[in-house]
Amino acid sequence: MATDPVCGMYVDEGTHLTAVVRGRKYYFCSETCLETFVAPEKEMARLKRLTLFSLGIGIPLFLVGFGQGLGWWLAGLEEPLNLVFFVLATPVQFVAGYRFYRGFVDAIRNKSANMDVLIAIGTTAAWAYSAVVTFLPFSGVRLADKGTYYDTAAVIIGLILLGKYFEEIAKGKASDAIRKLMDLAPRTAHVIRDGKEEEIPVELVLLDDFLIIRPGERIPVDGVIVDGFSAIDESMITGESIPVEKKVGDTVIGATINRTGLLRIRATRVGADTTLNQIIKLVEDAQASRAPIQRLADRVASVFVPAVVGIATLTFFLWSGPLGQSIAHALVFFIAVLIIACPCALGIATPAAIMVGTGKGAENGLLIKGGEYLEKAHKLTTVVFDKTGTLTKGRPSVTDVVPVGAIPEEDILRLAGSVEKGSEHPLGEAIVRTATARGLSPEDPKDFEAIPGQGVRAVIDDRRILLGNRMLMASASIPLHAAESILHAMEDAGKTAMILAVDGKVEGVIAVADTLKEHSFEAVRALKAMGIEVVMLTGDNRRTAEAIARQIGVDEVIAEVLPAQKAEVIKDLQKRGKVVAMVGDGINDAPALAQADVGIALGSGTDVAMEAGGIVLIKDDLRDVVASIQLSRRTVQKIRQNLFWAFFYNTALIPIAAGVLAGIGIVLNPIIAGAAMGFSSVSVVMNSMTLRRFKPQL
Repeated sequence: MATDPVCGMYVDEGTHLTAVVRGRKYYFCSETCLETFVAPEKEMARLKRLTLFSLGIGIPLFLVGFGQGLGWWLAGLEEPLNLVFFVLATPVQFVAGYRFYRGFVDAIRNKSANMDVLIAIGTTAAWAYSAVVTFLPFSGVRLADKGTYYDTAAVIIGLILLGKYFEEIAKGKASDAIRKLMDLAPRTAHVIRDGKEEEIPVELVLLDDFLIIRPGERIPVDGVIVDGFSAIDESMITGESIPVEKKVGDTVIGATINRTGLLRIRATRVGADTTLNQIIKLVEDAQASRAPIQRLADRVASVFVPAVVGIATLTFFLWSGPLGQSIAHALVFFIAVLIIACPCALGIATPAAIMVGTGKGAENGLLIKGGEYLEKAHKLTTVVFDKTGTLTKGRPSVTDVVPVGAIPEEDILRLAGSVEKGSEHPLGEAIVRTATARGLSPEDPKDFEAIPGQGVRAVIDDRRILLGNRMLMASASIPLHAAESILHAMEDAGKTAMILAVDGKVEGVIAVADTLKEHSFEAVRALKAMGIEVVMLTGDNRRTAEAIARQIGVDEVIAEVLPAQKAEVIKDLQKRGKVVAMVGDGINDAPALAQADVGIALGSGTDVAMEAGGIVLIKDDLRDVVASIQLSRRTVQKIRQNLFWAFFYNTALIPIAAGVLAGIGIVLNPIIAGAAMGFSSVSVVMNSMTLRRFKPQL
């Protein structure tokens, strides 16, 4: 059986409510969900208009009716006022409330009972009873009770629409994430054809075409280098924080950035087969296959609605039949049962808590894009963190400067900064940045030469300087005996070690690494204290990942994985019965964010990650992962309390409304039923408002 991608309800695949988007067929429980999915902007604008219309009429009616009921004004004018109320409230009931009637019909057709059924029955009962009270006197029948419930029906419809409107505002749309993924691909490519360079749309690139990629450009398609050498920034695809040096024969991935050299590549994957398009498909698949949200209120409604209708109908026939009462008398009991069982409180029990919870989340830097994420987050058993840009800063920094010979630390850093002055390599930029920050003044190098895959050489202060890796030192026949222990320690810590040699002798070692973000350790510790398993998932190499994991106390590390594998890892965890949150910031995390039960994206990350995630940490503080789970647990607790009290008020008085105590003179007329119904709604709202006192416990 299919699921509705908007509300998560199960849907019979035989339904006529379907839509095909990007080649995929979706099934819907109602036309409202269908329109929300295929035209969200139009649906949002319509929802806003209907909300303002309903509350604009309902609130004044409530104020007038409330004052009249207390005898403050307009005493004795009930009958003409009822006509005015009828004229004003009827458009709200059948224009603004049309979506609930349509949902009611669709639910019956799909053999289900959702909240639309509850709302339609409850508000219709209030309106219909009021219409009877309004027009019965014109037939000559005078009523002792002239009270109506037009205002109740109108305000309820307005409040429920308001809740739906704010919930839709908070939700991110999958189509936005897909669009932003697509925007990463360059629009054109420089292709060599017939010996000439042509700029063509990327869609026209063919397999085995030869392309030219200049420094700073994005690579249009997946390919293999046939000429040139460069550092490629693959962070958006692999999560590798430091650009990867590529040479002839190495593969390159579409949408990655060519940082330094001029490249000539041969296209090996084009169109839908490129890595980027495969990521797009993964995001679509994960979002489409996400487990449906089955709200507790809907589960209650599936039993509650038929039961209430049955009890009300039975009550009517008992009083008008065996008990010998008039139809009008029996109708009062019938309406009283429906009004006391009106789902007003049930209808707002979840939205009220969610609205307060999401608002409080925003105050604490947590953007929660829909109530389903609050509902899911409280069940989390496992939190999976991306490494680069999430647990770490995602920008290489100098972590150590260790003298080996007679040259002091400051001079080692100054010489290294001078050699790398003007360098475009991220490691060189990190050294220059650190030297400048310490007040040193790097000089302009002479006879500068970059040696691909090894390092650089230059002349500074008439001294021959080499800065690079072991291969560079070996090619210059410079022994590393004095630096071996230092190099091993740095490499074991997951750092990139750069050796500085002056006039053929090793004088120092500089370590560059991606450093931990502030509060990473605190966040991991707090999650483990809550009994939640913490996992690191990264495209970076295992040694670096394990070094970072040791620093922050992560027990399980899954390294050297590509985006498709990240989503698969999340799936595997879910298959083992775990409820999984994925925390990430990059495009490479988007499929995993979408696949996870709850995707948590960093506000400093890419737009795609923020769209694919269900929760966004606006302040880029990992402690907010903990805060979001705590807020979720508190909100779900309030939802359950709301549903209990709403259900308790509604059901406890049903027997009295049905006339069980009429023999001893206790009759629950519709006015009292309406008051009880209103008290139920007020209690739900007030209980939800206590969420405003929420403070994260870290």
